[in-house]
Parts: sequence; structure tokens; C-alpha cells
Amino acid sequence: MYGRLGKLSKIEAVVGANKQGGPFVKERVHDDFRWWYEYAGGKLTAWGARHNDIAQWALGADDSGPVHVAAVGLPPVRTPNSFQIPEHFTVTCTYADGTRLVTTSDAPNGNKFEGEKGWIFVDRGRIEASEPKLLEEPVPKDAVRLARCGHHMLNFFSCVRSRNRPVSDAEVGHRSATVCLLGNIALRLGHELTWDPVSERFTGARAAEANAMLSRPMRSPWTLEA
Repeated sequence: MYGRLGKLSKIEAVVGANKQGGPFVKERVHDDFRWWYEYAGGKLTAWGARHNDIAQWALGADDSGPVHVAAVGLPPVRTPNSFQIPEHFTVTCTYADGTRLVTTSDAPNGNKFEGEKGWIFVDRGRIEASEPKLLEEPVPKDAVRLARCGHHMLNFFSCVRSRNRPVSDAEVGHRSATVCLLGNIALRLGHELTWDPVSERFTGARAAEANAMLSRPMRSPWTLEA
């Protein structure tokens, strides 16, 4: 992909159409559970984790993450029983090499990779490009090649036997979800944040508030030991 597009400048992960059914919910059950911070993180975590997984994979950041996050969103209408999480938002994560990952609620559902030579868009059923040759020309011999996996469950069973690392193991899932959670924290604080992907802690302005939102008190007798 790098060989076809040139140097990547930005990846857009788009988290799909807006929630349907009105500005508030009557009960926190079924699909509506995802619109309450007590239980979930809205569309950003529901679809964002899937797309940000692909974006981090393409960036070679499966075991890392961004260094800066900024977010804007429209708060929900405050009415009785209204949900808490913005339906409309844009989150911009910047990586150490300057690549930007833009996750937005208001665009086609999929990943758009933009580089010096054009763009490629993929979702779970199609692939498109700004120029047909980006899809038709052979990938250069020196291009970065990603692992291929046609079936995650079969890949897992194969790795149980071979002891190899699965294409999407627990660490990959953790890092992909982290990108989404960083966006939600920036949305809730309404402030740009600096992130250290090595220590997995916020630094700089508003770091104390942001770090306090990385976890929440657990209900006794449950604990999580380091």
C-alpha cells in the first residue's frame, strides 16, 4: 500500500451513519446501551475500533498509537432520559511521524487512505481508488506488505498449533480500542491532549483529568491486579 500511494499523510476512519430513532432513548437496553458512558462509548467505539484496527495495521502501529488527539462534537439535546454521547463528531489523532488518523461520524463507513499519489478507500465489501492504476499495477518489490488473513478464527486455531502470533491478537485489540477511548476522553474534556503510547498515559495540559478517565472504580469484590 505504501508503494502504491507514496508516503501516507492521512488516514480517515469513518464510523458510519448516525444513530436513528430520535434525540433520546427511553431505556438503556438493546442497541441503545452504546449511547451511555456508563456502558459504552457510542459509535466511536462501536465502529471506530473496527476501522482504527485497520488504520493502525497499515501504519505499522499495532503495538503503539498516536501522540496527540483533538476532538470536536455536538452534545446531545438535554431532555429527560436523553443519552450522553455525541452523535456527530470528528476526532483527529496524530502519530509521531506526522500521519493523521481522522475518525468522523458523518461520512461513508470505511477507511480512506490518502497519500502523495492518491487515495484508496476500503470497507468490508469493496475497494476503490482515485486512480484505477493504484489497484491494477503490481505492488513494488520493496513495498511494505501486510499479513493476509481470510478468517480470524482459523488464524487463531492455526496459531494455537504453530505458536505464532495471530494477525489480530489481544494487544492489537487493546491498541485499537485505545485510539477510540482517547477520542472519547478528548471529546468529554473538550481539550486537545498529548498521549505517550509507551507508558500509555497522558502528558502535558489536562493530563491529570485525562488520566483519571482511563479507568473507573470497580464494584467490590472485583479487582484488576497489575
